[in-house]
Amino acid sequence: MKTFLIAAGMSLAVATAAPAASIPSGGSLDFDVVRKGKDIGDHSYRFKASGNSVTVNVTTDIEVKVPIIRSTAYSFNHKSVESWSGGKLNSLKSATNDDGSPHQLTTYGKGVLPASLWNDDIVKAGKLLNTIDGSIMAVRVSDLGTEQVSTRRGAVPAHHYRLSGDLDRDIWYDGDGNLAQVAFKADDGSTVTYVRK
Repeated sequence: MKTFLIAAGMSLAVATAAPAASIPSGGSLDFDVVRKGKDIGDHSYRFKASGNSVTVNVTTDIEVKVPIIRSTAYSFNHKSVESWSGGKLNSLKSATNDDGSPHQLTTYGKGVLPASLWNDDIVKAGKLLNTIDGSIMAVRVSDLGTEQVSTRRGAVPAHHYRLSGDLDRDIWYDGDGNLAQVAFKADDGSTVTYVRK
């Protein structure tokens, strides 16, 4: 279970594109992390814009409990700060604790986007930056069309894309280009879903 949710709070990156188009009007996006019908944590984005500069704070906190004895079987904590200017990434810093294994990363704009998955421009790219360890991942993107996804406030129409290759994720964006849902398989074969609050 060590790598059960290794990419749960993972950020990826590609090409340069203006993130402002995907910034939610309320300045934040919040998700429950759900596995086997149980809420096992939270995933959130906080956006601050000033002129043509944008700062994005990403936080993931996950804790999987062993049934009955309620001890922690797995924990994952990730925090990252993305700094943007003029639609380009200037820097990204992250700190991750993957079930006791710490990771620190500082990287600067190299023509790649951190895909904390909030930015729908990632569907146009084929290389993504893992913001836990800084590795570059090659991905393919499949357009699966529009469908309804469940949120804590009811169903919303969203565009479904599937990432495959070095990163496997199903991602949905609503009509405003904001992340509506994420789903992926954990190492044990169970499905982990980010359900928007």
